[in-house]
Amino acid sequence: MSIRLYVGNLPKEEIERDTLAAMFADEGEQVSTKVIKDRKTGKCRGFAFVTVPTDELADQFIEKYNGQSFMDSPIKIEKALPRSKSEDAEAAPEGNNGGGSNTDAPKRKTANKRSSGKKPSTNTQKQQGSIQPDPRWADELAKLKEMLAAANN
Repeated sequence: MSIRLYVGNLPKEEIERDTLAAMFADEGEQVSTKVIKDRKTGKCRGFAFVTVPTDELADQFIEKYNGQSFMDSPIKIEKALPRSKSEDAEAAPEGNNGGGSNTDAPKRKTANKRSSGKKPSTNTQKQQGSIQPDPRWADELAKLKEMLAAANN
């Protein structure tokens, strides 16, 4: 079963997958990399994922590469947290929610980036029948209502 590792503290500039993979060339073909990029700019979002075949190899990989310098910044490598069903891998705030098998790790709560664009319903106000205006503008609103009523009569 493959293990997914989170690689953080990458520079936020254009990084190709092959550039990162070259750093891990000692591990051979058994390691795959994925650099997470911004959709608009195409630049790295500051993190990537590396997949290794076994848990033992993951521990060795973390021990060997955690803290090493990549493009003048020390990288941080740890086991990725499991991805929840309602989240997209690229929508997480830190990106540390990849589909690894580390089930012991606590799940982080993140805001759902996908919203329907609708405001939450205010059924309690509608049921009461009275919606109160903002107190800062209540006097002005009352004057406008009076002027509208006078114009209609």
